[in-house]
Amino acid sequence: MKKRYTKTLILLMIIISISTIVSASMLIPANEKAKENAKATDHSPVISSDDNNLVLTSPGLEKFVFIHYKKGFGKPTWAKQGKKRSKCYDFLGKGVKWKELSVNYVIDPDNPDGLTEDFVTSAISAGVEEWDTHTSTELFGTYSIDYNSSWDTDTPDGRNELLFGDYPQDEVIAVTVIWGYFSGPPSTREIIEFDVLFDTDFNWGDATNPETAEVMDLQNIATHEIGHGVGLADLYDTACIEETMYGYSNYRETKKRDLNAGDITGIQELYGV
Repeated sequence: MKKRYTKTLILLMIIISISTIVSASMLIPANEKAKENAKATDHSPVISSDDNNLVLTSPGLEKFVFIHYKKGFGKPTWAKQGKKRSKCYDFLGKGVKWKELSVNYVIDPDNPDGLTEDFVTSAISAGVEEWDTHTSTELFGTYSIDYNSSWDTDTPDGRNELLFGDYPQDEVIAVTVIWGYFSGPPSTREIIEFDVLFDTDFNWGDATNPETAEVMDLQNIATHEIGHGVGLADLYDTACIEETMYGYSNYRETKKRDLNAGDITGIQELYGV
């Protein structure tokens, strides 16, 4: 009889303990749980309630990293497998785009090549405008200048920054980091930030100037990287070599300054004609 009483007491204590844990977790507000998921890069959806209905919200923050190589160097794994595309545009993922427009951005003109602030801001803003020209949606707003910008690879800071810096890998022209919600239902996916680093291993400038030495054309590369910033992915099929979003570039290349047919179709599918 005593043994049966002891077992019953232990079982009752376990039930109470479990009940306490569940109750404590239920007291955490849904939005706070979402924040914790983001910190832990937990990609599982967050379920919350809204007027007694269950709501499936976006999972934690994720990032895409796009590395832009000099022609003849580097290639992503899927491209090595000879993947062919039937169309010359591709997206970060289904439903992945900016939901809150227009997007403001920050330019840090500091560079080792002696390029003026005027030149840097003009080249980058021209790349921005090229994407805006081909959709009726106003993608971009205004830019500001900040000589103390940061390229955010660990956590986003709420600013879309374009700056020069040294990237440790050889033959990398530029790298773009895209922050956002890329998993879960397509309707919950969105971009919240992008940051672009122009690698100072290369000389930068205006490749249309015949008096300029071998340079990476800043407007050319900026236009490509901004394409990532609005939701387009790289292309590696040689049939798409004329596209702005083709994944390789070289010295004195300028054709990426102007969008090609595939680029235009892609941006219009995302944001409208």
